[in-house]
Amino acid sequence: MSDLNPTMEDFAALLDESFSEAEPHEGTVIKGTIVGIEKDMAIIDVGLKVEGRVALKEFGAQAKDGGLEIGSEVEVYLERIENAMGEAVLSRDKARREESWGKLEKAFEAEEKVMGTIFNQVKGGFTVDLDGAVAFLPRSQVDIRPVRDVTPLMHNPQPFQILKMDKRRGNIVVSRRVILEETRAELRTELVQNLKEGQTVEGVVKNITDYGAFVDLGGIDGLLHVTDIAWRRINHPSEVLTIGQTVKVQIVRVNQETHRISLGMKQLEVDPWSEIEQRYPVGSKFTGRVTNITDYGAFLELEPGIEGLIHVSEMSWTKKNVHPGKIVSTSQEVEVMILEVDPVKRRVSLGLKQTLDNPWAVFADNHPSGTVVEGEVKNKTEFGLFIGLEGEVDGMVHLSDLDWNRPGEQVLEEYNKGDMVKAVILDVDVEKERISLGIKQLEADPFEDASGEMKRGSIVSCEITEVKENGLEVKVVGSDLTSFIRRADLARDRGDQRTDRFQVGETVDARVTQFDKKNRKLGVSIKALEVAEEKEAIAQFGSSDAGASLGDILGAALKARGDDEE
Repeated sequence: MSDLNPTMEDFAALLDESFSEAEPHEGTVIKGTIVGIEKDMAIIDVGLKVEGRVALKEFGAQAKDGGLEIGSEVEVYLERIENAMGEAVLSRDKARREESWGKLEKAFEAEEKVMGTIFNQVKGGFTVDLDGAVAFLPRSQVDIRPVRDVTPLMHNPQPFQILKMDKRRGNIVVSRRVILEETRAELRTELVQNLKEGQTVEGVVKNITDYGAFVDLGGIDGLLHVTDIAWRRINHPSEVLTIGQTVKVQIVRVNQETHRISLGMKQLEVDPWSEIEQRYPVGSKFTGRVTNITDYGAFLELEPGIEGLIHVSEMSWTKKNVHPGKIVSTSQEVEVMILEVDPVKRRVSLGLKQTLDNPWAVFADNHPSGTVVEGEVKNKTEFGLFIGLEGEVDGMVHLSDLDWNRPGEQVLEEYNKGDMVKAVILDVDVEKERISLGIKQLEADPFEDASGEMKRGSIVSCEITEVKENGLEVKVVGSDLTSFIRRADLARDRGDQRTDRFQVGETVDARVTQFDKKNRKLGVSIKALEVAEEKEAIAQFGSSDAGASLGDILGAALKARGDDEE
C-alpha cells in the first residue's frame, strides 16, 4: 500500500525537485523571453517572475537588423537572481562567451580550426575575438615570416588554431601561423608532385645569399646554387641576379621527402665544355683574362664558362717559390699555351712560361761548354756555390770543381755571397734546368801537364812546403803537383826518419811510387830513392862474391855520380 499511496514526505520531495528544476541557477546560461524594449534596453523574463535588463548593443547585429522584438526568446547569462532593485542581473556578452567556450573546447580537443577576428594590439601580440571569447595571438604566431604591418589582417574573419586553453584563468592562445604552414605544406606537396627533373619553369628571385639565390616557383622555393647560374665563374649571385627578377630555370633535382628543389640556369645553355679538345688543342697558344689568383696558381678565362689553371710551376722559367700575384694580376690579359685538356674533370692546364723563350736553351745556345763566364755568388751551400748568370739563370760550382789540389771544403771558405767570380761552362742540361760550372778549370790540370813525363819510378825534386810531425807536404819542382811524404818514407834508416831534419823551402830528391791520373794521386818517397840507388850501386860496383863492403860500394857509386855531374 505504501508504494501505491505516496506519503506527505514523498510529495514534498517531488515538489522540491520540480521547483529546483525550474529555478534558474546563478552563474549559468538560461533562456529568457523579451517582454519589453525601452530605449536601448531589453527587458527579459527569465522565469519565476524574475526579470532583468540587457543593453541592446550586447546583441550586436541581431539588434541592428531588427531581429529582436517582444516575445523573442534569447539566451543570457544569469549573474545574480536579484539586485538592489529586485531584478535579475543578466548579460548577453557573458552568455555568448560561455557558449563560445563550450564550442572552443570541443574544437581544441578535436584539433579543429576556429574562426576569429583580430581586433586589437597588445603587448607581445594581438587579441582575437572567437565569437565572444577573447584569445591571445602571439606576434610570432601571426605569420610564417615576421610581419611589419598587421593592419590588413585586422577585423577580417579568418581561421586560427587553438594552441592552449585554460578556462579557470580564462586564457586562450591561438595561432595563425600554424594554419599558413599547413596550407603551405599542402601546396608544396601538390607543387612538388607536379615538378619533374629536367622541366623548365619560370620563377621570381626571392632572396640572394653568398651561396646562391632562392627562386619562388609559385608557392614553393627552389635553390639556384651559385655554381649553377652560369658556366663561367661567378663570385657572387648578385653579379647576375636581382631580387624580384623573373628568371627561367631548369629543375635539376627534386627531393619528394624534404621538398627541396635544386634549380639551374646554366643547364638551359649549351655546355661550353663539349668538344673542348677540338677547340683548344694541346700545344696551341691563346690569350685569356686572369679571373682569380691563389697560392698555387692563377685561373684564366679563355671564354665564358671555360677557365684554365696556370700552376705556379708553369708561370716562370727562373722565378721559383714566388707568389703568383707577383707575376700576374687580376683582369690582366696574358698569352698562354694549352698543356692538358680533361673534358671529364672539366680542367684545362695552362702554361705561361711556355710562351716565352726558355732561358736555359738560350743560354746553352750562346754559351757552349768551355766558355768562360763571370757572375755573382748568389748562394753558398755545403756542396758548392750558386752563381748568377746572364738571362736570370744560375749555375753551380761543385766542391770538386773549386781547386785541383786542395779539398773543396777548405776552398769553399774563401768565397762569400756577393763575390764576383769567373768560371768555365762544363755542361748545360736544358731539360733539368742545370748549368754546371768549374773554377779550377780556369787553370790547366797539373796531372794532365805532367802525364807525359811523370811515371812510376821517376826521380823528382820536391820543395818542402810544410813540415808536420808525421811527414812532409811537398810540391814537385817545375809543376803544380803536390804530395805528402810519410815519416816512414823519409829515409831508409829508421834513425833518419825524423821530420826535424828538414826545413820549409828545402829541396829534396824522391822517387815516384804512385801516379794515378784517374784518381789524381801522386806518391813520392825518399826511402824508395835510397833503396833504388843502393840496388843500382851493388849491381854496378860489387857483387856478393867481390868481398867489397857496402860502404866501399856506395862510396864508389857516389864518386861516379859526382864525376857525372861535373
